[in-house]
Amino acid sequence: MNIEQHITNATIAAVKQLYGQDLPENQVNLQDTRSEFEGQITIVVFPVVRFSKKSPEITATELGEYLVENVKEVISFNVIKGFLNLSIADGYWVNLFNTVLLDSSFGKISPNGKKVMVEYSSPNTNKPLHLGHVRNNLLGYSVAELLKANGYDVFKVNLINDRGIHICKSMLAWQKWGNDETPESSLLKGDHLVGKYYVIFDKEYKKEIEALKAEGQSEDEAKKNAPLIKEAQKMLQDWEAGDEEVIALWKKMNGWVYDGFAVTYKNLGVDFDKYYYESNTYLLGKDSVEEGLSKGVFFKKPDGSVWIDLTADGLDQKLVLRADGTSVYITQDIGTAEKKHEDFNMDDSIYVVGNEQDYHFKVLFLILEKLGKSWAKGLYHLSYGMVDLPSGKMKSREGTVVDADDLIAEMVATAKQKTEILGKVNNFSEEEKDSLYHQIGLGALKYFLLKVEPKKRLLFDPSESIDFQGNTGPFIQYTHARIKSLLSKAGYENSSAVSDVSITTTELDMIILLSKYPAELTAAAKVYSPATLANYLYEVAKMFNKFYHEVPPIVKEEDERAKQHRLNICHVAAGILKSGMAILGIEVPERM
Repeated sequence: MNIEQHITNATIAAVKQLYGQDLPENQVNLQDTRSEFEGQITIVVFPVVRFSKKSPEITATELGEYLVENVKEVISFNVIKGFLNLSIADGYWVNLFNTVLLDSSFGKISPNGKKVMVEYSSPNTNKPLHLGHVRNNLLGYSVAELLKANGYDVFKVNLINDRGIHICKSMLAWQKWGNDETPESSLLKGDHLVGKYYVIFDKEYKKEIEALKAEGQSEDEAKKNAPLIKEAQKMLQDWEAGDEEVIALWKKMNGWVYDGFAVTYKNLGVDFDKYYYESNTYLLGKDSVEEGLSKGVFFKKPDGSVWIDLTADGLDQKLVLRADGTSVYITQDIGTAEKKHEDFNMDDSIYVVGNEQDYHFKVLFLILEKLGKSWAKGLYHLSYGMVDLPSGKMKSREGTVVDADDLIAEMVATAKQKTEILGKVNNFSEEEKDSLYHQIGLGALKYFLLKVEPKKRLLFDPSESIDFQGNTGPFIQYTHARIKSLLSKAGYENSSAVSDVSITTTELDMIILLSKYPAELTAAAKVYSPATLANYLYEVAKMFNKFYHEVPPIVKEEDERAKQHRLNICHVAAGILKSGMAILGIEVPERM
């Protein structure tokens, strides 16, 4: 039984003995004691006052006296208004450290038998991944790893938008102006090459629009009548009709894009268990429409189109099938959700999608519930905000969006520049340097994007993120490397426990913070927020640096028991930083 549960039980017993009342467990409110007060655990006394019929201060004092007398771990207390601060004996924390934190299973949570799917990335195959995709991928990957660490059986999937008019625009432009250019002949990544022709289409299309407007057509008329858009629409119709030539071109250009995406995914360090393709799913959902009509969930309008009325739920009427029988996005998403559940039979499914789709997912989940899908309650939209860059910090190829590959390259280059200035790699081989720069650059990028709550819009400054001080990835990486260097210099070989050892206040603070790791993992997973874990890891790194400077030099410590115990603390801290950062998708160097 952990100390919190022990204190909870003792508090219930105290209220029964002191006041003859049964205090419900959910009304025992424990908090960490604020740093300016003495103690480690605080009981919020206000819920107890209605049982004691006394002032908060008197109630807290009576509870404190009872706990000191009846709980051996509680050695003293102090009262601040309605807050009872308890000091727990050092021996308890040392014993906890030796029996729990030093165990190789610490921080590993047993399987819970539940299956969860995390769908993320979801790119279009007409352009490269950009900064928005970077946040999406890092968030999806880290949430999946966080859930794995909490005992879930996790499936990572990627639904690729590989069909539609936007794909045909790139195909048509390459057909017209490509001169058989390939990734090999152009020395461009495949996704960049296809993106280049998407931009060319847009430029030529705008020229045609302006020409038609000059002839007297309105903006809307010109957009509809431009020859290029008509050709693209014809190509889409041919694709849907199975035209062999169009399908062959589509497969070739999508193949280039997938090869390009694979490189970016590898550089970002993200992966997937299964890919779904819209070209295989876009016809799904029509059976669900028929099912919904038969159940009275949907209704037909006179023109034959099918709708659902969600006004009673605070939403609006939503089209689910056009009059001509073709699907809309919500239809496909209904069908794809059913397909994924058939494939994996998961308990929960998390969609990592930007907040511009908040309304769409409210509608989707509600429709699935109304269709009677028992698993619909397990669907969750992990909504996140946009990422902005300070003006002029980075330029994209097209001047509109920041390319993911350019961003990664800039991060690695900045990491190289800042690390070389500090002179920390003079004895590294070139291969070791390149690996380190990549770890630091990607660590800075990932940590900066993940330390902010997903729902918040954030401003990302590449240079600011690569700082070896403050709440940054490189600071945590450097702290891990510092610990590993210390352990190496001390010749640390095994984590044998040392009992009955006296500890300093800083050592006590360090042990308490480290002991919270499993609870932090659980708290972060509960709210699908890597930010919770990221900021805890920063606190560990910060606390270690305080420990390092305030505790007498460990390597020179003559008392072997004290030395072993402090090295054990270093060992556990390094393990937490390494495993926690790995959940965020960040590597920590052994030296730097």
